[in-house]
Amino acid sequence: MAEEEQNGVEVAIHGDVLETIFSNVPLHLLLPSCFVSKAWNAAVFSSLRRFGKPKPWLLVHTQSIRHPHATAAFAYDPRSDIWLRINRNPPPEHVLCSALSSSTSTLLYVLNYSVFSFSVDHLHLTWHHVDPPSVCRVDPIVALVGERIVIAGGVWGFEDDPLAVEIYDIKTRTWERTESLPAKLKDSTASTLLSVAANKNTIFMMENTSGATHCFNLELKTWFGPYDLRPDRNIYFSAIAFHGNSLIMLALLGDSEETLGVKVWELHGKSFEFSIEIGVMPEELTEKLKGEGTSFSSINLKNPVVSDRSRVAERVVLTCSEVRLGDISKAVSSGNEILTL
Repeated sequence: MAEEEQNGVEVAIHGDVLETIFSNVPLHLLLPSCFVSKAWNAAVFSSLRRFGKPKPWLLVHTQSIRHPHATAAFAYDPRSDIWLRINRNPPPEHVLCSALSSSTSTLLYVLNYSVFSFSVDHLHLTWHHVDPPSVCRVDPIVALVGERIVIAGGVWGFEDDPLAVEIYDIKTRTWERTESLPAKLKDSTASTLLSVAANKNTIFMMENTSGATHCFNLELKTWFGPYDLRPDRNIYFSAIAFHGNSLIMLALLGDSEETLGVKVWELHGKSFEFSIEIGVMPEELTEKLKGEGTSFSSINLKNPVVSDRSRVAERVVLTCSEVRLGDISKAVSSGNEILTL
């Protein structure tokens, strides 16, 4: 090979060497390589399989609170450790004029008295616009459960049922009124008071401060619980999420005046009565998150995206998605750009 290089002859790169090179290329820059040749196309996908499934991207959506309510989208790709700007087509005006919200990591939505707009694709390039639920709500629980969206609680005082639950089926494009929230949740039906997690057919709602958890099975259309999922009596605040098929709980230990630590558990069993401790935040990191105080009143998102735009009053919404090469291809083909910051 050295002799060929000295004679100015091009040396073909293939096999393991090519796949290893592709493993170091950011996902959004791999797309052009797929069109060089069949061999390169095969090497790109072989590299993705060989070096592990891409890690989920963190997406940061910003929306100005002032007219014309401009939006922007940024993403962090942990595979390449880089921040990206997603120059996507702007959403319709009625979306821009309403508060952008997110739920269960993958759902981005806007809900007002005239329309329910939502986006569920990984890069949130496509919006769906449907009639709003029949019950007027403010700050309800909203969650994507399989191919259905559950909207619960947050009901205006003049409505008959403050615990009303409605389900939108994305496939059939229809709404369904179903069994109301359990009466024990009557004082915590706002999304700010509950942590929500969902798998393909069940939604879980945990009260952040008490840990009491209820779940609703969309196939049986029945509520179950309450369950006490907290394995440690020193927990004073907790939140849940699904990772694959596992229900994960993150919890703060101590009390509201002083946070002593952060732990993570994986929950198992029919009613999640079994727990495995899978992580403990190092003490020095816990202290950094607390800052000058003794508890977590809030955590600031410090990254180039927010710090560069801090002069503008903006709403910041987070989602998380397992972005794949196919998602990059769809973005490019629909006129959207993904650029390295």
